[in-house]
Amino acid sequence: MIDKLIRKIEENKAPIVVGLDPMLSYIPDHVKEAAYKEKGETLAGAAEAIWQFNKAIVDSTYDLIPAVKPQIAMYEQFGIEGLIAFKKTVDYCKEKGLVVIGDIKRGDIGSTSAAYAMGHLGKVQVGNNSFYGFDEDFVTVNPYLGSDGVVPFIDVCKEEKKGLFILVKTSNPSSGEFQDQLIDGKPLYELVGEKVAQWGELHMGSEYSYIGAVVGATYPEMGKILRKIMPKTYILVPGYGAQGGKAEDLVHYFNKDGLGAIVNSSRGIIAAYKQEAYAKFGQTAYPDASRQAVIDMREDIMSALVNAGK
Repeated sequence: MIDKLIRKIEENKAPIVVGLDPMLSYIPDHVKEAAYKEKGETLAGAAEAIWQFNKAIVDSTYDLIPAVKPQIAMYEQFGIEGLIAFKKTVDYCKEKGLVVIGDIKRGDIGSTSAAYAMGHLGKVQVGNNSFYGFDEDFVTVNPYLGSDGVVPFIDVCKEEKKGLFILVKTSNPSSGEFQDQLIDGKPLYELVGEKVAQWGELHMGSEYSYIGAVVGATYPEMGKILRKIMPKTYILVPGYGAQGGKAEDLVHYFNKDGLGAIVNSSRGIIAAYKQEAYAKFGQTAYPDASRQAVIDMREDIMSALVNAGK
């Protein structure tokens, strides 16, 4: 799957992942009204609005991008109905040929970790039959519990030829409360990066490992260090745009081959119509605003890479 992701990045000239993290406040009124008319102002109505919103954005952008990243919390808040919308979104994106990164940030140990891995990446056995659960291509994993929490995911990834993005240095302001703490003179995020590189050796693709890392765009100097620590690790970079990450700051996350990183934008794309730059599209043409935001993001990042000689 890592080779497919890289191939699609190269084909589209777009190291971009669209974060499908819908809030009801992002969804235009006419979409919500249609959903509520069909299913009521209920959890089912909210989930239907989210599904229709996602579908329209995917339809308008799938030919430009290699991957999407639905954040499961945005669906879980609506209970079972929300999870159905999550699954419909995953399946639809895969039908469109997109790589799906399930942003689930799971982290536990033993059989619990294995169950998470099977539910999201692998198959569960029911009598003589086996079934995929959510069936994403990659998921995000929290490494706080160490190898006991990560290796069960890697085992399933090997079987299914799927992958992980492990949290190393996150983009949120308080990430340093733990991640920057020094241990034997090194910040914790560097030690986690070293461990991710080791885990990566367990499941390699052609050039890069199936075991990737999450490193926030808001800490470019740290990203430069982690790129050296994890040369064969694909880096998922959140925090571009709305959280303050700039394209010129992201070039250090990429290797000299222009690969090695994929940059996420969520509300900057899915709620683009709310931004002044795309207000001309209006609510009705929100998918067109999202498409233009993807085009602009692609040009911004690719221009920065060219200027950096990558």
